[in-house]
Amino acid sequence: MKTLYTAHATTVGGREGRSTTDDKIIDVQLSRPGTGNGTNPEQLFAAGYSACFGSAVHAIAQKNKIDTGEITVAADVTLNQDDEGGYFIGAVLNVTVPKLDAKAAQDLIEKAHHVCPYSKATRGNIEVKLVANGQSLAKAA
Repeated sequence: MKTLYTAHATTVGGREGRSTTDDKIIDVQLSRPGTGNGTNPEQLFAAGYSACFGSAVHAIAQKNKIDTGEITVAADVTLNQDDEGGYFIGAVLNVTVPKLDAKAAQDLIEKAHHVCPYSKATRGNIEVKLVANGQSLAKAA
């Protein structure tokens, strides 16, 4: 294994606190979802996952010399509560690949899902639904 990068962030005060990175590029007030006083972990996860997944789609396309146009990934991350009162998240990745038809976009997105670090980290832990050019993929693996 070769470490390429390590991010450092510290949060004081949990969901109603403040998160900062060691380089101070990120310095955000946190709040519970829906209160409007700051961002929340689900929004931050959605931003990170959508960025990482878009890069994975782009990398697979480049490797296979596929002209995709500008790839857009809209991530919807949900905070859910189970029957025992515990919490869990889910994600839907809506991926638009403008220069590909639905089948080619689906194939590309499925390949990206196998290499994206966020997809690998969540695999088997949370439900991730993939949508390619407006069409749901059968089941994200």
